[in-house]
Amino acid sequence: MPQKDNSRLGAVVMAAGLGTRMRSSTPKHLHPLLGRRMVDWVLQTARELEVDPLVVVAAPSTADAFDGVAVAVQEKPLGTGDAVKSARGALEGVEDVLVLSGDTPLLTSALLRELLETHRREAAWATVLSFEPEDARQYGRVVRNGSGTLAAIVEAADASPEELAIREVNSSIYVFRNERLWPVLERLTPKNAKGELYLTDSVALLVAEGGRVAVHKGGDAMETEGVNTRSELAVAAAALRDRINEEHMLAGVTIVDPQSTWIDAEAVLEPDAVIHPFTVVRGASRIGAGAEVGPHAVLRDAVVGAGALVGPFCYLRPGTVLEAGAKAGTFVEIKNSRIGERTKVPHLSYIGDADVGEDSNIAAGNITVNQDHATRAKERTVIGRNVRTGVDNAFVAPVTIGDDAWIAAGSVITEDVPAGALAIARTKQLNKEGRGGKRDD
Repeated sequence: MPQKDNSRLGAVVMAAGLGTRMRSSTPKHLHPLLGRRMVDWVLQTARELEVDPLVVVAAPSTADAFDGVAVAVQEKPLGTGDAVKSARGALEGVEDVLVLSGDTPLLTSALLRELLETHRREAAWATVLSFEPEDARQYGRVVRNGSGTLAAIVEAADASPEELAIREVNSSIYVFRNERLWPVLERLTPKNAKGELYLTDSVALLVAEGGRVAVHKGGDAMETEGVNTRSELAVAAAALRDRINEEHMLAGVTIVDPQSTWIDAEAVLEPDAVIHPFTVVRGASRIGAGAEVGPHAVLRDAVVGAGALVGPFCYLRPGTVLEAGAKAGTFVEIKNSRIGERTKVPHLSYIGDADVGEDSNIAAGNITVNQDHATRAKERTVIGRNVRTGVDNAFVAPVTIGDDAWIAAGSVITEDVPAGALAIARTKQLNKEGRGGKRDD
């Protein structure tokens, strides 16, 4: 890995735009993407470079949406040049300023290290990260002079037909020498189709001053593609899914069908876990070694112990812990509950706000009635170790079932059951001869 020398590197992430092309009440940079907001992917990449400070430029409506970073507010949407100017107070004393766009979630720290190496090797006043997408769309064009060095960056809205034909485009990612950046930003004027202060114009001004402006051309266009629409968001999500799955598989996890498996960035999977098709692992879920999950299972902030079995068609909600060797089977939903080692909840049950001991068996159609409808409070059910329940049992919390107890089929349990007891709580069957198909008046 290249040697790090970022002790005087600051970074600013531009995330003030609302993203009207997303057609959403949620600002573009805050849209969810594999367990993180879009901008959080960029912030994580910046953190891998150990930048200090790390500044987010936000709109007034989103200024309180960020923790652990400095926030600069762009009061009015006056363009990218104005956005970077708003972060000046937080970037005093750094040597270089890395400017990132908050809508590039596929960006990697490896590419940024290459950009920084070019910038320092060239002793540049500024360095532009460029790339060649399949469709240049509305990206600013990188215009080079006869010797191949950078002459200017021209926004698509202001470009001539000849400039629009250029394939190399601006990623909106730069490195600037700190002492060169702020004076040139003060000279920007809104002489363009949008009437905004373009950060790209600062590049042309530096060139006009005779400064060295370098270009680092990225190899993989996907890394620097911006997300502006929901269709582009879906493309980015698929690419991140593939990256995450690849990392897990190289670390020893079996993912039977990576294209149908979605695992959030914060999830932890141990080697020899097996993930079957159409499984979604969300949030900070953890899956232990040798566990099997799916097919058609959803985990959200759940913990699956070593050797446990989940699914098919199972939903583990936040707060669920399956201990080693436990099973949550077909059409089972579990929420905020701990299922003990080797305990089985095989099918057609809802277990919520419960603690179940080891080596128990929860039969089909069992339900914990966990909400007091008078107080709206959630109550807990405690089921001991080596308990055997029958089919169609309901446990009206709060209630405790002792170790080694048995529950008869069709019982609604409203009182505690002592250890080793058999509980029967159902009405006596009544047969009326000759009344089949007839109705009582």
